[in-house]
Amino acid sequence: MSENVKIIAQNKKARFNYFVEESYECGIVLEGTEVKSVKAGNISFVDAFAEIVNGEVWVRNFHISEYAFSSVFNHDPDRKKKLLLHKSEIKRLLRKVDEKGFTLVPLDFYLKDGRVKVTLGVCKGKKQYDKRETIKNRDLDRELARDFRKGLQA
Repeated sequence: MSENVKIIAQNKKARFNYFVEESYECGIVLEGTEVKSVKAGNISFVDAFAEIVNGEVWVRNFHISEYAFSSVFNHDPDRKKKLLLHKSEIKRLLRKVDEKGFTLVPLDFYLKDGRVKVTLGVCKGKKQYDKRETIKNRDLDRELARDFRKGLQA
């Protein structure tokens, strides 16, 4: 990512539950008050996923809270949002998703040059033993870093 990037939110649970095969940078179609809420960090996308309908990519279960300083013209927090991708990328995603076990999951939301962007991952679900392996590796790395710090202080 370039220098003009401010990360708003990351989906750490998705990286734990899925293997990320590919990732795409997407624009997202938002209304005015939605943009202000996203910039304020009032979003939740724990169970969010993307689907391809009629050649368009849509994000579901992506909650953007209502903007606190808005009037009666506020947005619907749970409406589906359209993602902006090139047609060739959508075709490539459609072929991948048609394969067994692949799904589209939003991984990151960030601001790039003042615009809200999404990192969309083509993911394959992990089995329980894969998750245990991830936890084991994370604990080993943490322990190794702890030992390394102790060695530097001594």
